[in-house]
Amino acid sequence: MPGAPLPEVPLDFPREWYTFSDPSNDQHVISADMTWLLSRWTCVFGTPACHGIDADQPDSGCCTNGAFLSDDDDRARLLENVELLGEDEWQHRSACREIAEAGESDLEPWLEVDELTGDDGEPEQALRTRRHNGRCVFFNDVGWPAGSGCALHHMAGRTGRSLPDSKPDVCWQLPLRQTQEWETRADEGEVLHTRISEYDRRGWGPGGLDLDWYCTGSPEAHVGSEPVYVSMRDELVALLGQEVYDVLAAACRRRAQLGIVAVHPASDHSG
Repeated sequence: MPGAPLPEVPLDFPREWYTFSDPSNDQHVISADMTWLLSRWTCVFGTPACHGIDADQPDSGCCTNGAFLSDDDDRARLLENVELLGEDEWQHRSACREIAEAGESDLEPWLEVDELTGDDGEPEQALRTRRHNGRCVFFNDVGWPAGSGCALHHMAGRTGRSLPDSKPDVCWQLPLRQTQEWETRADEGEVLHTRISEYDRRGWGPGGLDLDWYCTGSPEAHVGSEPVYVSMRDELVALLGQEVYDVLAAACRRRAQLGIVAVHPASDHSG
């Protein structure tokens, strides 16, 4: 049995940001959290370092709540990927077949309706992956022959598809957080400002503070061999585009050579 989690670092600490213009769009500005992108965070699912967001089922990692779908494209991509799952790759396929055969819903049998807080602060209906036995229906239990964890993730590894092409948006983006808003500058010109940073506990809203454990602030998860901007290259390219990523990666390399001032405290194991 794994021991108790190491203490997570505080949510507030100094960060370095790098702001630059999209080389192909002068109305698009990107601000990147260099403290996060140069950190050594890595996914530690399946190792004793992952304690899971629910202490009652630590083997589930962050898959206990299912994945809220972002839009119709996200839903269509999930349908496409379900069709790519091998017969023995998805443990709970039969449970979804039974739901479909019962004919109780017009939704795909791996989806259910829930609520999210909308931009106006009011609850609104949203689709998410169905929960089965207290976790996402695409989660294979420990001991499943095809491998524990996300069946879609295993499919991506088998087929060579990237994670952005294989999983719901919220799943492949985590723990990157992208926000966008239109800003009016002093000269009254407008720009779209994209920010890329860490999806910490606050990113989940008030419920994030109730998670039993969360990886981005845990020193146990900051043990990667590569910085985040390298290890999550595919995800950053999917969010920003190749040209913007190339500019960002060059800036990250320069910053690393100079020595970043605001080191992520979970990656700073010097003490």
